Amino acid sequence: SKPAERNNMRHQHIFLTLYFSFPSATPLLTSQSFRHHRSTPLLLTKLHSRPEKINTYRIFGINTSPDDTPTSSPLSPSTPVPPTILKTISKRYKIPPQAINSSRIVRRSLDARKRLTNPQYAHVIDIDVPPSVKLPHKPGRCEKISPSQSAPPPTPFQKEVSPPPPRVVVIGCGPAGLFAALRLAKSGLSPLILERGEAVEKRGKDIGALVHRRLMSRESNFCFGEGGAGTWSDGKLKTRIGRNGAAVRDVLETFVRYGAPEDILVEGAPHLGTDKMVRILKAMREGFKRMGGTVRFGARVEKVLVERGAVKGVDVTFMGGDCEKREVVECDAVILATGHSARDVYEELASSGVALEPKGFACGFRVEHPQSLINEIQYGKEWGGSVVTGRGSTDRTNLDRMGGTRRHEDGSLPVASYRLATDKAFDGTRRRGAYSFCMCPGGQVVPASTEYGAVCVNGMSFSRRDSLFANAALVATIAPDDEVLEPYVAEHGVLAGVAFQKDMERRAAAMGGGGFVVPVQRMTDFCEGVASVSAPPSSYRLGVTPSACHEIYPSQIYNALKDAIENHFERQMKGFYCEEGLLHGVETRTSSPVRIARDNDSLEAIGVKGLFPAGEGAGFAGGIVSAAVDGIMVAEALYESVGGGVRLLGKKEANVGFD
Repeated sequence: SKPAERNNMRHQHIFLTLYFSFPSATPLLTSQSFRHHRSTPLLLTKLHSRPEKINTYRIFGINTSPDDTPTSSPLSPSTPVPPTILKTISKRYKIPPQAINSSRIVRRSLDARKRLTNPQYAHVIDIDVPPSVKLPHKPGRCEKISPSQSAPPPTPFQKEVSPPPPRVVVIGCGPAGLFAALRLAKSGLSPLILERGEAVEKRGKDIGALVHRRLMSRESNFCFGEGGAGTWSDGKLKTRIGRNGAAVRDVLETFVRYGAPEDILVEGAPHLGTDKMVRILKAMREGFKRMGGTVRFGARVEKVLVERGAVKGVDVTFMGGDCEKREVVECDAVILATGHSARDVYEELASSGVALEPKGFACGFRVEHPQSLINEIQYGKEWGGSVVTGRGSTDRTNLDRMGGTRRHEDGSLPVASYRLATDKAFDGTRRRGAYSFCMCPGGQVVPASTEYGAVCVNGMSFSRRDSLFANAALVATIAPDDEVLEPYVAEHGVLAGVAFQKDMERRAAAMGGGGFVVPVQRMTDFCEGVASVSAPPSSYRLGVTPSACHEIYPSQIYNALKDAIENHFERQMKGFYCEEGLLHGVETRTSSPVRIARDNDSLEAIGVKGLFPAGEGAGFAGGIVSAAVDGIMVAEALYESVGGGVRLLGKKEANVGFD
């Protein structure tokens, strides 16, 4: 034979001799990989060449029947991946089995939910493949990871005993809770989300029952449910916390991965709209579940259980149909991300001795103008006609106001918006802040009440922003030690701000006459201090009644808003103060009036180990993006506290502020 062939035979002889001389040792190469390298001298490969470069992919959602899943021995990092799973991966991604150099089980869990015909084991698998094999990157299904993220199985000479992963409960499925849970799931944990409201599909029906039949669900409404209050809003992603920062970029890119348009990455004032938010949230929920997470809707947490200064579990009422079931869910850590409308949570925390502190907030009204008027004010008649929404009645109304002229037939300007602010609004005694908030161009005013006998409003827009109306909150600031809160402090203490909000909402309900009818007042009548006897059209669908809204709030708040409108906002935006402007009462829930005290370093609630307050309801954010960022910060702090790793975004970004 030729010299090369003789060399190959000689090295094959060496390999077989070495292998069978040491049967208990791990072979340097399997028979399969030996065939792959048989043209290269084995000893030279081992001693002198660099290992072949590989790509590592993490595969989610590989399910097997218990019949096909070996369970006779304990699962460990060195447990071989069953052939049935490798066959499934090979078939799913159309790659030959021999292309998988090695594989590891990252996680295995039993799924025995009743909706399944039979129980199934759900697996997360890491595979190593040559660079020539490229798998599609799909978050929550197939993700390319760095080798350092994939822990190789220990050698036969190592013995690792890992503690069980921490059991984490996330209370609330708004931006803070959802992004915290996604970060933990991506880190390998399997958090449980408990949301008192319903999934967006069911939540939409509950909101329809409120709007069309005045039937309100206390747990599933414009405030409570999947996605939080921001779902049925404008879906604003504009933020003041550093849009080019890593944390904000991470949030925006996550939205894009789950179906948001890519333009939110470059638009100066990105928004999604309620219709897109619903689709994106459904995709995020499914992605979270594929990563091993669990979501329970209709789950109202009654109490966080604490023993010897540490979280031990949560007391939960699971609601379904006409029956309720109360259970204790044991856990090692809780992320509390309930949103600013979960007032019962504040009351329970206060009674349990959790440290709370008052926080400044703002209250006022929601003002509505014709959108065509706002277009004219912001763009002028020459350019105002270039706003085209695609909705015939809206575009005709807009064009009529502009005199029938349009510079561009296909539209070249977005629906106009505005932002107004002053810190010099005079309240009769001193200056205080006043500003517009959550401006919804092409939107509508909606009920944000969470109980009967109280009226609170908010604004929302769909993605096209094509309604006839523009609305925004007009509010005045209230400090933690504000004199308007003094009548409430003696009885309610740290929750005086919450009591103030409730009182204003009940006054508005009484003035409206019940049935979630909203009291309204022309802006000109409001500033003159006289009740309105008529009102222009309103987008609020449960009915409005002309009223004396200037009598709802204490004089300090009324005076500050009056001064802001007449002497500041009208100067900033000439034409804003007019008879067409209609105030709707009341807008009270701009942010939480309470902050749950937490340690600046660990981000745990002061005095309660394992309790991590997060987001808007905890008093550390205001808006979708800042709440999502705070959720990520808290998730990383929690993961670090259990020895899982370091914070990717750093401790300096822990207190993220407001949108």
